[in-house]
Amino acid sequence: MIITPYLVISMIVVFVLLFLFLNTVDKRKWLTILISLVLTPFAYFYMFYPFVNIISSYHHQKYFDSEAWTEKPALRYEMIDNTIESDTLIGVSKTKVDSLLGKYEWLTWDDGLKDHDNNKWNYALGIEPGAFNKEKECVEIIFKDDKVSALRHYQEEITYKSNETE
Repeated sequence: MIITPYLVISMIVVFVLLFLFLNTVDKRKWLTILISLVLTPFAYFYMFYPFVNIISSYHHQKYFDSEAWTEKPALRYEMIDNTIESDTLIGVSKTKVDSLLGKYEWLTWDDGLKDHDNNKWNYALGIEPGAFNKEKECVEIIFKDDKVSALRHYQEEITYKSNETE
């Protein structure tokens, strides 16, 4: 386990809260401190830490890897931030993007053409972990002159198809 300032501060907060609670039960300071010291790791790792992980939207960041992109599509959201920031795909041809990312999953609809736009490829990135997350992550790759000119990261509402037959 890595000791970080966040870990130390949150453990102190849990200790103080336990101490204040136990102080209402028993007024002996030495006993309250001793019990608080023993219970703090349990309260932190079994109550506080899981709760923070459920409500926070933190996720690991990874460098772009073509093999991981195609093999684990549900974890693409971990790579997209680095891919956009580092301009990994900017200036890359359509054929190279196709070999790196695989065939596009859908094309953007162009109302002016009343058809799909072959210069705007979309890929699903998966769903970021979190208790209250109702959106899936997506990226739109925009081509100009058959080379990537921009990447647009966006969220889309998660929809489920019903299996009802009519």
